[in-house]
Parts: sequence; structure tokens; C-alpha cells
Amino acid sequence: MPVRTLQSTLNVLEAARQRIKNVFANGCKVYLSFSSGKDSLCMSSLTYDLIRSGEINPKQLTVIFVDEEGLYPSMVEAAERWRRNFRSVGVSFLWLCLPFKQVSVIDHLSSSESWITWEPGKEHLWMRRPPADAVMSSPYLKYPGQMNYQTFCERAFADGIQMVGLRTAESVTRLHTISHARRNAGKFYPIYDWKDSDVWLYIKERGLEFPEIYMRLYEAGVRKNHLRLCAFFGDCSTQGLRWVAETDNDLWQRIEKREPNAYLVLLYWDSEMFRRSTHQRRKLESAAEQKNYCALCKDILFLNTEKYTIASDTKKRLGNWRSLFLKTYGVATERHYKRMYEGLLYGDPKSRILRILWTMIYTDYNTKTKEPKQ
Repeated sequence: MPVRTLQSTLNVLEAARQRIKNVFANGCKVYLSFSSGKDSLCMSSLTYDLIRSGEINPKQLTVIFVDEEGLYPSMVEAAERWRRNFRSVGVSFLWLCLPFKQVSVIDHLSSSESWITWEPGKEHLWMRRPPADAVMSSPYLKYPGQMNYQTFCERAFADGIQMVGLRTAESVTRLHTISHARRNAGKFYPIYDWKDSDVWLYIKERGLEFPEIYMRLYEAGVRKNHLRLCAFFGDCSTQGLRWVAETDNDLWQRIEKREPNAYLVLLYWDSEMFRRSTHQRRKLESAAEQKNYCALCKDILFLNTEKYTIASDTKKRLGNWRSLFLKTYGVATERHYKRMYEGLLYGDPKSRILRILWTMIYTDYNTKTKEPKQ
């Protein structure tokens, strides 16, 4: 279903404030998902200011911080800072250090795409020690790795509304998520229409202290619209791991202790293993070495699947990948097959690439058919 864009007389800041006030006006419980990232900081600041001005009731609010163990020190500092802020106005702040199943694309070579945060029995491998008042167990989590934190939050906080700092400007996947409101019952996104410039302008004008790692990544060459803080082993942050080894040796040693294959990022971050396609990589691939990605996808999906190392979480969805290949055959281009090939071999534990490809292939095809013929 296409997404309609409507004009409003409110700017994005005024609209976000009004959305937050509206949800609190319902009198229900509200759970704010805090992550220490820039979007989360803006959403928290808006909510905090509305509490201090007496426009919303702090008794309705609980802040949830899911500690993914692998965090930059400045992210932990930001969480501690905002825990103090919220508690100073009577808001409950839950710091969750629970054994959730997490994505780990680094373990792809061992046909595994997951690890467990704060795994019991492996305390000697933990990258940090949890805070003294952290929540370390829950009746909703019966055994380590039973579920990821997204599923946990949907179950544990189903008695209220989750306030999430997701924005459509960040990716097609997030636009897809927010546009399907029925599938995301119990969640709302007060800053969904903010652009990167809106986020950074808000932070600047209010003098918000943000995690220092943003500046280190920017100095290292990460573009402003790509500045995201994710779990170290997740599919959106592996390339950033290489900068940790250069900027924080102590942290890097803890990461290697927790994940022995982390060194692979330093060696192969600019390769198909981590779905990269930089100018330097393209330069190194001569015309004679160009691959027929359509043929490769066909080989992986139908002819010689057993020859390839495909991570277990991705292998479970091969039927969906085969359906994509068959239904878009004759419409998809080599560009699409290349993305398909890298998704299969690199791993797609959350089916993000699969969803994006469905949209990308048909969008590109429709655009091409509408172009005037020369």
C-alpha cells in the first residue's frame, strides 16, 4: 500500500509535542524506549520538558533502557545521565540487563547469526559489569536466548503504549514499519517525520549532551546521515567496529574476548562478507572478474544450495527468497540480484533485505516503465 504524505500547519517540533501530549491524555501507561542514540535523546528531552512544565503526568511514564552489553562508554554515560533526569521528576527508569537473543553477523562463518547478551554462566566474558540496580531476570523470559528484546517488550509492556524514536527518513524498512500501523499496535512514533537535520538542530539549540562516539565516527569519515549507534555485532554496525580498534584499545580487547571472530571485521569489512561496496572495492574488481549475480542467486537457491554456507536464521526463510526470485524474474536487474546474493551469503536475520528488495525491485521497474522512450 502506498504511503501518503500530508502537509501540516505545524512544524515537526510542535507536532511531536502534540503527539506526546495526546497519548498521555488517554490516561494509559506509557513506556518510553530509551537507547542513548540521538533520536532517543530528542524524544526523551521532549517528554522530560513536558513533565517539567506540568503538561503530562510523570506517574504514567516508565522509561525502558535495554542494555545490549556491547555499548560504547559514552552511551552508558548518556543512559546514566538520563536515568538521573527522569528519576528527578518522579519517573520510573528500568535498566534491563537480560539474556536476550541478539543478531551477530560476525558469526556467519559458523552458520550462526545470534548471541546472548548478559548470558548466565559467562560472566567472565561480559564486556562490562551491569549497574547495581539493573533488572537481571524477568518472568517473561523463561530461559536465556528465548527471544529478542523487541518481542520481550511487546509482551512485558503490553498493558501500555510504547513510545519509540523511529524515523522514516532513516531507511525504507523504517518507513515500512511505521506505515503499517495495524501491525504495530501498542506503539507510536512521536518524531517519525523528523529529518536528520531536525534532530541535530534540536540537539544544538537545546545544548543536549550526546554520546561522544558520534563525533569520533564523524571524524573517522562516517557521513552525518549514517551516524547510528547499534549493537556491535548487529548488521548495521559491523563496519564501525574497525574504528573501535583505533580509538579505544581497552574496549576492543573486551569485544575480542566476547566475540573471538571480531578480528574478521578489520580484515574483511570492505568485502562481500559484510555486504560492502565502496569505491575502492569496485575499483579492485576488474571487468573480467565481474560476477553474474542472477546466475549465482539461482545456484544458491535452486541448484547447489548445499555447497554454500548459509546462516541458520537465513536458511529458515529460503522459501521466501525463492519466491522473491521467481516472482521478480524478468523484472529484477543485476543490481537487485547483487543485493540478493549478498543478503543470502552475508545473512539477513531480521529479513530486512528481503523486505527492501520486494519494494526496491517493483519501484525501480515502475520508474523505468514510466520513463519516456528516446
